[in-house]
Amino acid sequence: MILVTGATGNVGRHALEMLLGQGREVRAASRAPERATWPAGVRTVAADLADPASLATALAGVEAVFLFAVPGSGPDFVAAAEAAGVRRVVLLSSGAVDDEAEEQDGPIAAYHAEIEQALRGSDLEWTFLRPDVFAANTLMWAAQTKAGDVVRGAYADATAAPIHEADIAAVAVAALTEDGHAGEIYRLTGPQSLSHADQAEIIGEVLGRPITYQELPVETVRQAMSAHVPGAILDGILKAWADSVGRPALVTADVEKITGRTARSYRDWVSDHAAAF
Repeated sequence: MILVTGATGNVGRHALEMLLGQGREVRAASRAPERATWPAGVRTVAADLADPASLATALAGVEAVFLFAVPGSGPDFVAAAEAAGVRRVVLLSSGAVDDEAEEQDGPIAAYHAEIEQALRGSDLEWTFLRPDVFAANTLMWAAQTKAGDVVRGAYADATAAPIHEADIAAVAVAALTEDGHAGEIYRLTGPQSLSHADQAEIIGEVLGRPITYQELPVETVRQAMSAHVPGAILDGILKAWADSVGRPALVTADVEKITGRTARSYRDWVSDHAAAF
């Protein structure tokens, strides 16, 4: 039995469908499974990684877990997984984690690193997936592309190698179902470094109309984003964008190495999500 936590999320949903497609016995964990629509054949369980008491039932009879990182959940999850006899855990971590840093830079890196540390100190076979920038992050532009032909934001020349969530899921499924991934850390990116302006242009090409990126002052963007992004996380996002200007984004081959196929392009991702824009 494989347990998928975060099963309604971008990556978890794809992992769930891929595992079912392979004929695997899968259990999907959600805080409120009755509120979601599930693929045929999946078993569901109510569980909350922030509530240790809910984990025993979710982990009963489970051999492998796809673990969605919830801040502060590492030690309790490890204890529950070891008690349940779980053998293998694949953690959806973050490319922001720096193994060389004495202190992680920002809250996202910090809480992922804490969960990684809990798994490192366990008897579980762990694999860490560290994706960089999700292509899905550009869904924040959808309201603008629906309203017009200009995306407005900070740092037009900020770069990233956006990764399709399905590629992250494919690596996760391989690590969950195959031997040889224990103790491995995979840095996951898309196949190409693109600026914000490049990404906006590609969205336009897929939609069949020109879309441009208009750079706004950073403080204007900070004020707009602060309504829905916590301050410390927003600071980290803006800093990462600023630091990337003028530098090609890291591109790795880990997706191809693990799955045997080249990572999907940002254009592929936009095509898959064109209706959202």
